[in-house]
Order: sequence, then C-alpha cells, then structure tokens
Amino acid sequence: MLSTFPRHLLASIALSALAAGCGTADKLANVGQQPALNAIQDPTTTPGYRPVQMPMPEPQQAHYNPNSLWQSGSRAFFKDQRASQVGDILTVVVTIDDQAEIENKTERKRSESSGAGVGGALGTAIDTIFLPASSAASDLANVNSDSSFSGDGSVDRNETLQTTVAAVVTQVLPNGNMVIEGRQEVRVNFEVRELIVAGIVRPEDITSDNRIASEQIAEARIGYGGRGQITDVQQPRVGNQVLDILLPF
Repeated sequence: MLSTFPRHLLASIALSALAAGCGTADKLANVGQQPALNAIQDPTTTPGYRPVQMPMPEPQQAHYNPNSLWQSGSRAFFKDQRASQVGDILTVVVTIDDQAEIENKTERKRSESSGAGVGGALGTAIDTIFLPASSAASDLANVNSDSSFSGDGSVDRNETLQTTVAAVVTQVLPNGNMVIEGRQEVRVNFEVRELIVAGIVRPEDITSDNRIASEQIAEARIGYGGRGQITDVQQPRVGNQVLDILLPF
C-alpha cells in the first residue's frame, strides 16, 4: 500500500513535518515569553532589496545667480526642514477606507429532445423480423437531455485603517522624487502588530510639518499584520495547509 502512494506527496509531507518540527521547537523554547521585536536595520541591506528604477527626464544644468542670496532649487528663502536627502525622516499618514459590495447571480437551463425511426416497407420488414411485438421501427431511438445550472455569489468587504508611521528616505531619484520605507512594530502583551510602508513620493507633496498622505505615494506598498499567540490561533495548522494544497478534491 505504501509503495503505491505518490512519492512526491510523501516528500512534501516529510518536508512539511520537518518545517513544522523546527517551528514547534522554536515556539516551545519561547513558551511564557513575549514575541521578540526585530532589530533596527538598514532597509537597503535586507534580502531582496533592489534600488528603484523609473523613467527619468533629461538632466538640467544648475545655474547660479551672482551676488544673490537665493539658491537655485530652494523652496523658500531659509533652509527647508522637510525630508529631501537619504536618511531623512518624514511622517506618513496612512488612511485606508475601502468598501466593496458585489453580487452576481447566474442561472442556466437547457432541454433537448430528439427521435429516430424507419417507416415504409423497410420499417415493416424490421418490425416483422427483428423487433418484438411491443416495438416499432418508426420509434427506434429517442434521446432526451435536460441540464440546469444556478450560481450565486456575493462580496461584502469593509476595511478601515487610520494610523501614522515614520519613514526613512532610502533613495533620491534623478528627478528629485524620493523612495521611502518605514516599519513600525508595537507589542501588546503577547502579540506584535507590524506596519510597513514603502513607495515613491514627490517633495512637493510633503506638507510644511513634514507629513505626506498615503494616497500621494506612488507604487505604494502598505502591509498591516501581526504575529504572536492570537495570530497563531487564527492560522490553520501546517498539516491542514499542506492538505489543502495537495488534495485534488
């Protein structure tokens, strides 16, 4: 019986069990302890980080006015305190109010009937020689088919998120736009809530108090989740996830 079991399924289950064992060992080692916070790190050194490349306009030569206190490219007479260089910090105001309501209904029905028979002298001969007394050649075949389908689907989603997070400028593009990335972790009892914000912003969109709204971030990547005891309870076990992927029914 074991030899007929698919080998790739056995290998997948074995790897899943090994991974689950490693995760279980880590959890057992941290029983009674709060989830550890990640160390502060440079976003450009994390695995998978890649500098952003976007279409850029032709570079323009900077010009200087002699005997003038005005600096070319300045937004004000005095030094601008808003984020403008790599390493500067600005505040991102995250506001997400997403609501969607979709309802679909499909109904399909089809009925078909067809028959075949033989009449005349040939039909009489077939009735006499081949068919019993209760049958006739004029009614050799009758085909009836009925099919119907009915489907209903609906989506009712409402998501609201309002918070702020400080982000760091990780790159300044040739046209002056800035790439930002911010990460925030808050631990409450035995649950850590994580908020991640990344994207491209225009210096002109940053307000005088060094803030920018999330809807003004291009290529925005906003993630909000958690890890800890509550998240573990809400997630299905590893074995259930593996079976959901492998079972064809």
